[in-house]
Amino acid sequence: MELEILRRVPFAGGTVFPGGGAYEAITARAHYAVDPLSPANAPIADLQLAARDADGLVRFSGDVIILAPVSGGNRRLFFDWGNRGNLRAVQYFCDAPGSNAPLTLAHAGNGYLFRRGYSVVFGAWQGDLLPGDGRLLLDLPSVPVRGTVRTEIVGKPGLFCQPLSGWASTRSHRAVSLDTSKARLVRRRYPYSAPEAIAPEAWAFARMQGGVGLDAQGTDRAEVPCDQSVLLRDGFRPGWIYELTYEGEAPLVLGLGHAAVRDLVAFLRFDAASPIAGVERAYGWGRSQTGRAIRDFIYHGYNATPDGRQVFDGLLPHVSGAGRMDMRRFANLTVPAGQQYEDHLNPSDAFPFAYAESTDHLTGARDAILKRPQTDPKLIHTQTSTEYWQRRGALVHITTDGQDLPFPANARGYLWSGSQHAASPLMGAPGRGVCQNLENVVATSALFRGVLDAMDAWVSDGVAPPPSRVPTRAEGTLVDYPTWRGQFPAIPAAAVPSGPSGLCVVDFSGDTPVPDPSRAYAVLVPAVDADGNELGGVRAPMVAAPLATYAGWNVRARGLGHGAMHEFTGSTLPLPETEEERAMTGDPRASVEARYGDAAGYVAAIGAAARQLAAERLYLAEDIARAEAAAANWHAPRHSLDLPA
Repeated sequence: MELEILRRVPFAGGTVFPGGGAYEAITARAHYAVDPLSPANAPIADLQLAARDADGLVRFSGDVIILAPVSGGNRRLFFDWGNRGNLRAVQYFCDAPGSNAPLTLAHAGNGYLFRRGYSVVFGAWQGDLLPGDGRLLLDLPSVPVRGTVRTEIVGKPGLFCQPLSGWASTRSHRAVSLDTSKARLVRRRYPYSAPEAIAPEAWAFARMQGGVGLDAQGTDRAEVPCDQSVLLRDGFRPGWIYELTYEGEAPLVLGLGHAAVRDLVAFLRFDAASPIAGVERAYGWGRSQTGRAIRDFIYHGYNATPDGRQVFDGLLPHVSGAGRMDMRRFANLTVPAGQQYEDHLNPSDAFPFAYAESTDHLTGARDAILKRPQTDPKLIHTQTSTEYWQRRGALVHITTDGQDLPFPANARGYLWSGSQHAASPLMGAPGRGVCQNLENVVATSALFRGVLDAMDAWVSDGVAPPPSRVPTRAEGTLVDYPTWRGQFPAIPAAAVPSGPSGLCVVDFSGDTPVPDPSRAYAVLVPAVDADGNELGGVRAPMVAAPLATYAGWNVRARGLGHGAMHEFTGSTLPLPETEEERAMTGDPRASVEARYGDAAGYVAAIGAAARQLAAERLYLAEDIARAEAAAANWHAPRHSLDLPA
């Protein structure tokens, strides 16, 4: 590959970071050339159908941003897989505001990655994104084939028109015909409800065009035929699940995204033309969608270059649950992995789920994600409570029929107990959105820093990370739903889920997925204590010294999929503030007043929890003071208590 440097400018105004020095921001374009006959590229669907150049290679290109020390640094590359083209690593590791063009000192947040001296690399890997919002783009070839495309849309108030992809940010597969009688649009109340067909004349392959009216009739709107949009004339009813099936064409060779990451990082590590020459170690991190991408990257052998060199020394998938990426023909990479309500039948969860070798009890297949000891990375898998409830997270460390399955020697796993899938480091006061409970407010960003330091010590110095901290059957901290329901306290007015998102064998061979509930995989969740807070994982200080019951699930409100869990949203169920309130409400949990006495007592409890995590090498010493400072005034604005500060 070749790296075309487009711009080099000082980062953070030339600030000199202690330990890392001054940094520069490099904007570049990577030009890739892949051999479709190489065994290393064999997993890439449709690669053989892509156009080739005179040398028989398939060419494509993508965006790259590098934040690199001007000199020195720690000779370590830290790759951010991004998330739907968005840069996330600096935001989460440095408690910084999110930005797709990090350039100022404010974008460096607390400076953790830069004080450590990392060369932070962002490289486009997702090929079906459209330009906008500064997303990193990967331009991939398409192939001249047609086939069935399936899109799911969850209705929202005022929604009449959507791209065929279901996402404004994402390329749609063009419809071969605009004749709606040749396609199928149905709606369901819940994922397994009987589908209700929508008449062909009630919708169109079209977009809505509108503006201010020219006369007293008001707003001027029109339907414009379009092979990349769907229009429902009466609107998509809020909370209902719509499924569109149609014939599309010209899918992209999406699997080239894995090859792009492999070849970019290998170039930056090993090629003399690298702008960050001298890299000794390479680590990679991704969250949610890109955590699944990392697991898929490893499983298909992309952590080895075509000539057999290891690409990443260590990888850190976060909140991926048990999923991988669906990069088959006509896939949509933006679509979230299957949840209880949204995108429930998205084919992102497929055996093998675990890093260790195991047997699929339904099919007899035996496999593992980590199965190439010569080139597999060291790996630390982190996940929140949400993944156990919505993303079958227990399958990462249990057999498919529900027995404990230890992590292999080159892997660790940590549950961040009681936290939710997305936890903004700069979160303000929580809301409810379309849910019945307040959003989860647990702060976990300090744990990222602890995990990365542990990974570097493991790779560089052979110092093993702390043992895995996940709930297990043997310890009684991983349980089925009926057991959990019996443990969870009767909190006044708390809305609780009817169960975790299940997983069964699904037949995707036809136009519509056909699930077989009789062939189900084990789905287990963390046990809870008398407060309803989770056992068996790593408790962030806010969970170790709680002001609430913190859960990784939240429940949709009436009229919006009532009763089903909502996406990746967690809950905060505040403790009674005083013993008087506890008596009045009948809350079984001890009050804040009884636990801590006053605000100083709460800060002391938070500090003690942070120091314990630091002693266990899961927290940095510098984050103890941050935790105590955040706890002042009862962790406002994340919490709002009517008690003296």
